Amino acid sequence: MKKLTGQDRSITSTWRPATQAVRGGTARSHYGETSEAIFLTSGYAYDCAGDAAARFAGEQKGMTYSRLQNPTVEMLEERISLMEGAEATRCMATGMAAMTAALLCQLSMGDHIVAAKAAFGSCRWLVDTLLPRFGIESTVVDGRDNDAWKKAIRPNTKLFFFETPANPTLDIVDLAAVCGIAKEAGLLTLVDNAFATPALQRPMDYGADIVAYSATKMMDGQGRVLAGAVCGTDEFINNTLLSFTRNTGPTLSAFNAWVVLKGLETLDLRVKRQSENALQVARFLDGRVPRALYPALPSHPQHDLAMKQMPAGGGTVVALYLDGGREQAHGLLDALQLVDISNNLGDSRSLMTHPASTTHAGLTPEVRADMGIEEGMLRLSIGLEDPLDLIDDFDRALKAVGL
Repeated sequence: MKKLTGQDRSITSTWRPATQAVRGGTARSHYGETSEAIFLTSGYAYDCAGDAAARFAGEQKGMTYSRLQNPTVEMLEERISLMEGAEATRCMATGMAAMTAALLCQLSMGDHIVAAKAAFGSCRWLVDTLLPRFGIESTVVDGRDNDAWKKAIRPNTKLFFFETPANPTLDIVDLAAVCGIAKEAGLLTLVDNAFATPALQRPMDYGADIVAYSATKMMDGQGRVLAGAVCGTDEFINNTLLSFTRNTGPTLSAFNAWVVLKGLETLDLRVKRQSENALQVARFLDGRVPRALYPALPSHPQHDLAMKQMPAGGGTVVALYLDGGREQAHGLLDALQLVDISNNLGDSRSLMTHPASTTHAGLTPEVRADMGIEEGMLRLSIGLEDPLDLIDDFDRALKAVGL
């Protein structure tokens, strides 16, 4: 591959996904390094004052400041764009920085959004707490109900916001139907695709306008760094989002960008193997616990839709419900020997958390109940261990709590 081949869309757009994940976006320096270089610099020098003025005026290509551009970050942005099927991407320091920027860059006082009630706790906080402080109204609906989205539209509605599968209840939103409703009404759709990643699902293929990620999860995939990304059209990324990020500074470091670049090289392999592992563990848990949810299980209430949207696998997350409430849920966590207790997910190691007391603890009990987050609910993120070892760990731990 030549030095700038990875940046040439006329070439890289013809590559298949696995090739894009390994080589897309790569730009080699004059040294000809094979692995992407890390540019650890805050600023850039110019050959003359005129060059500096021209770059700040947008008349000359080149870097100005690492809050705006960095060669390593730009390589990651181009790779994610290719994998997602997006015209452009902007990477940020965390997933929540990406979600916040994707909303605030385009909303103003008096606007209204419709959001799915099942969501990561911090995303619900944005909808329920932060946006109202700026005079932005919201209506929360059951994302599984297509008619609810249509009925919630007002004259001042600007945006639909949802994630599918949802964190942690694994609700599935019908991407084609809901994005179609939005387009018919002249609205944009913002989809959090962190659980599926482009390896399993590309929302833009179903009509989504903006796709946001916590790249901390599957894209890094090894619990090392924080990162986020927002994908969209050139118009949205460079004219709407860029001015917001330029002046508010949710900047991704070059080192973290490099780590995620390395993670993307194995994303397809990891996600599919972890999905296979998750299905095997979910089959064991299904029937062993009062209720187990996993999109690839036929018992999932939206199994057919989930598999239509994610034909390559059901993802890495399993939700289970115990009848003994928080006490039994915490008891199971404490009895596990192999699986870590952690609020993160998407790691190569299996992790498990109690959402009501961790990721969604900031929500009221009433909101959690409306979302389907019970005191006996646990979220399990399956890793790359041998699934039989995970099953042995759960078999022993479940017996310890009377199951």
